[in-house]
Amino acid sequence: MTRRFDDKVMVVTGAAQGIGRRVAERAASEGANVLIVDRSPARNEVVKAIRAAGGMAQAISVNLETWAGCDKAMQKAVDLWGRIDILINNVGGTIWAKPFEHYQPKQIEAEISRSLFPTLYCCRAAIERMLPRESGVIVNVSSIATRGLNRVPYAAAKGGVNAITASLAWEVAERGIRVVATAPGGTEAPPRVTPRNPNAAEEQREDWYQTIVDQTIQSSFMKRYGTLDEQAGPILFLASDDASYITGVTVPVGGGDLG
Repeated sequence: MTRRFDDKVMVVTGAAQGIGRRVAERAASEGANVLIVDRSPARNEVVKAIRAAGGMAQAISVNLETWAGCDKAMQKAVDLWGRIDILINNVGGTIWAKPFEHYQPKQIEAEISRSLFPTLYCCRAAIERMLPRESGVIVNVSSIATRGLNRVPYAAAKGGVNAITASLAWEVAERGIRVVATAPGGTEAPPRVTPRNPNAAEEQREDWYQTIVDQTIQSSFMKRYGTLDEQAGPILFLASDDASYITGVTVPVGGGDLG
């Protein structure tokens, strides 16, 4: 087992399940002090699992769709360990899947709030604490779905994440901070502990969601979904010193689909 993150302080948002949880667990196994940021009560189970395996983790529940929540989360890491070395912006995800003409204005706003503002605000809160030390890495989790069907608002949000990644990286590169992103494709994961929208099934047709599944598989050269480890691996590589000369780019992780 490598120890790429010995004594590093890593904040992982949306870490109670899915890709975020796998990233947090693997980072802790490589020596990171991990702050789990998630509103789901499952965040406490992740902390217990990491500690049981000999790792170090703490958790905090905040609303990352607000500046106050993001600022509080970053300050928590500083209060616990004195700094932030690595931020993984993993919060986000499609709430509804349907043709654009069926989205209501409030639903469009909700998609943007879920999948753009947590990354935007957390980047701002993190660099405030990284710049004085002239050191740090931010890995944003974008999506292949910036070009996809039945998810226009989500695509717009993740397109914004790509723009944040490129523009912020350019601003802070000469001050010792790298900003990079991955763009996951379809990913096999256990059922969500906390659904993004428990009423979504009542508000969209099954065939609208099936369109997403079919398009995701068809667009992948490998004609399959990826695994959690196939997504966590590239995220952790970009977060590590192995990627010290990589910044400002979004790496597609979609089995050949470039988004």
